[in-house]
Amino acid sequence: MQADAAQTRELLAGETHLAYQAMRALRTTYESEERFVEYVDRVLRPAGYRLIGAFSPDREPALAVAGFRVGDNLAWGHYLYVDDLSTAPEARRQGHAGALLEWLIDEGRRLGCGQLHLDSGVGPERFDAHRLYHTHGLSIYSHHFARGL
Repeated sequence: MQADAAQTRELLAGETHLAYQAMRALRTTYESEERFVEYVDRVLRPAGYRLIGAFSPDREPALAVAGFRVGDNLAWGHYLYVDDLSTAPEARRQGHAGALLEWLIDEGRRLGCGQLHLDSGVGPERFDAHRLYHTHGLSIYSHHFARGL
């Protein structure tokens, strides 16, 4: 199903399970739908995390999902940050992630955000995602450093 036939909408608490199959393609450590839903609803949502999904009229689980939050800091001002953007493997290359990105851009503007940010892995398996981000006007501005504690 092409993205123009799918509906993009926000998933409210109580609907988080609809994001699991698509999110599992990116966040593979969540082997249990119950654990995923509990973490999103009890930890992330209270901290401002929101979920959107692309839905087919004939399929209840989302084809693609994005998790995001709005924040403020000295470097970026008021911004929208995309924590997660994932498409179910069988729904890839049909425009769903691009439609979600456009929804996020519109939502950021609606909320008065000056910027949209996301981080992405750098391996060759991420090149299609990077192409998508560039197509939708995102550019690489920094390196993200991390270490375990």
